[in-house]
Amino acid sequence: MTQLRAIAQRFRDLHYSDAPLLMPNPWDAGSARLLESLGFAALATTSSGHAATLARLDGGVERDEALDHARQLVAAVDVPVSADLENGFADDPEGVAETVRLAAATGLAGCSIEDSTQRPDDPIYERALAVERVTAAAEAASAGGIVLTARAENHLHGRADLTDTIARLQAYADAGADVVFAPGLSELDDIRALVESVGVPVSVLALPFGPTVEQLAEIGVRRVSVGGGFAYAAMGAVVAAADELLNQGTYGFWVGANVGRKAVKAAFAPKK
Repeated sequence: MTQLRAIAQRFRDLHYSDAPLLMPNPWDAGSARLLESLGFAALATTSSGHAATLARLDGGVERDEALDHARQLVAAVDVPVSADLENGFADDPEGVAETVRLAAATGLAGCSIEDSTQRPDDPIYERALAVERVTAAAEAASAGGIVLTARAENHLHGRADLTDTIARLQAYADAGADVVFAPGLSELDDIRALVESVGVPVSVLALPFGPTVEQLAEIGVRRVSVGGGFAYAAMGAVVAAADELLNQGTYGFWVGANVGRKAVKAAFAPKK
């Protein structure tokens, strides 16, 4: 337990380094070990990337599966791992708290809980309930010694209401969240407004044509993750290789494959 808390504290401290914490999202134990070998100081699971390994869409993973997946990634690496726990796999605060308690028992250094209901007709929890859910999650995270990230999902569901997003994240921080996150927020001025409005570290999702890490660092962002980006990039490389083989009958994909093969040999070599 002391060692686990030390890892979680290391993860917490990384949010207060001189530069933003670059935290990519592996989708299995192998990609986690690979990313660790490349020098990343912390990792996070990706709900969409994990679901894809099971031939499912994002949101199609059950709680026990997500926790077992997190356990596998924790066992594969020595760096801190945070888990994307979606909406906590529960609507009620106690259900969310139980998910966080179970997550802490896997050896995770942190986890995130979002305010999305995962119901297309009503995608975001009413604010008061959302705050209750974060409060319960924060209490469980504190008891388990792990870092809680609270997510406001407005901008992933077509609700470009920056005022509401900031108000929610302020309330989540007040409720005990260690880090706040508004995935889908991509305009530099909007991100700056968020950073200036909350008193805890802000995480940002790297998006196509979004602000660079340098730009985000200048406005005080403390963490950058990629969500399913790396998982989809890997799958995109497979699609391109398959298209070449099927439609051209050539093997140019081995240029990139050899890069991957060398990286795998280096990453997976027995530790001395």
